Amino acid sequence: MPRDKSALVTNRRARREYQITETLEAGLVLQGTEVKSIRAGRVSLAEAWCKVEAGEVYLMDAHVSPYSHGNVNNHEPLRPRKMLLHGKEIARLRKVVEQKGFTVIPLKLYLRRGMIKAEIGLARGKQLYDKRVDMAERDNKRRLDRAMKQFGP
Repeated sequence: MPRDKSALVTNRRARREYQITETLEAGLVLQGTEVKSIRAGRVSLAEAWCKVEAGEVYLMDAHVSPYSHGNVNNHEPLRPRKMLLHGKEIARLRKVVEQKGFTVIPLKLYLRRGMIKAEIGLARGKQLYDKRVDMAERDNKRRLDRAMKQFGP
């Protein structure tokens, strides 16, 4: 990961629940109090997803807690947030999402040159047997690493 790209929050459930086929970087249209809350790490992407509608992409159900020092102009925690992508990217996302089984989910929020960006992934839901295969692969890798450490290279 480059130095100017520090993750503020990650969606840990995403890679467990979905098979990510492709990732994109998108900007976010945020209010000032949202930026301060996200920088403080008071955001949850666990239930978040992206909606492609009328040539635009929106981040839905991402919970950004109200800023502690905000006033009456504080933001709504679950409001839809517009994502900034190129027109060709949006058209391609819309085309793929219309196919059965694909969705767009946020993977992480991070800072890049002082701006908050979202890494979104084109995802297909995993079946239970897919999750079991992934767990078995992780266990095998862990056993192999343990054996290599014990007996040397």
